[in-house]
Amino acid sequence: MKMVLVSAVALIDVDGRVLLAQRPEGKTMAGLWEFPGGKIEQGETPEAALVRELHEELGIETWSSCLAPLTFASHSYEDFHLMMPLFACRKWEGTVRAREGQTLKWVRPNEMRQYPMPAADIPLIAVLRDWI
Repeated sequence: MKMVLVSAVALIDVDGRVLLAQRPEGKTMAGLWEFPGGKIEQGETPEAALVRELHEELGIETWSSCLAPLTFASHSYEDFHLMMPLFACRKWEGTVRAREGQTLKWVRPNEMRQYPMPAADIPLIAVLRDWI
């Protein structure tokens, strides 16, 4: 089974809300809500992947030193196995805006279950709820 490495972030605003992004039409799992992030490229660290992805997807700048390792997901989908570290980030520059057709929403951790998410993301909600 193919292994896919993805890095994700819980961007946490000053009110303790976490940013979720809804996967746009045309992508796998379209319509589901997820933590921002993306695939880790060859030779890239999970932190470097997030710094790159946050700039590309959301137009914000952050640094590896602002990414705190929180937990990870390990989940087998039908066609691949996903390994996904989840980092927490409270510091970035710029205004968060959707740059790739996704819908964005700031959500309190105790409200996240109201948003349909990929199976790998669901167990991460409890960790966030306890941590924030």
